Amino acid sequence: MRYLTDRKRAVGKGASGSGTEHFWWMTMSSVALAFLVPAFIFVFGHAIGMDQAQLQAYFARPFPAILTALVTIVGMRHFAKGAQVMLEDYTQGSLRKGLVIFVYSLSWLISALVLYALAKMMFLAAAAQQITN
Repeated sequence: MRYLTDRKRAVGKGASGSGTEHFWWMTMSSVALAFLVPAFIFVFGHAIGMDQAQLQAYFARPFPAILTALVTIVGMRHFAKGAQVMLEDYTQGSLRKGLVIFVYSLSWLISALVLYALAKMMFLAAAAQQITN
């Protein structure tokens, strides 16, 4: 029989060992997304209907590029952590591990693709600007 004091039971952030940290990450990321997503919708909506050259020049500007990168990174991390919680609640064993790995891989793949596209648009816009000068 183990004799644990109330303090000993409280040390370790709960049964999972990281529950409080996970809760605060999800809370902070959801608040950040509450501000970032409306701004992103405005920026993205402004870009609808542009041709390719205008779109590259638009997303080569700092504000749209940084906002898009922030929404992607914070959004995909929020998605991965939220999906992980859902999968841990409703699946078991090897299937759980495989699905969590798949979700994290998918979120990192989407983040990498968006950041690559932004970098390529910035590079192409800079090259087009250099050619015209």
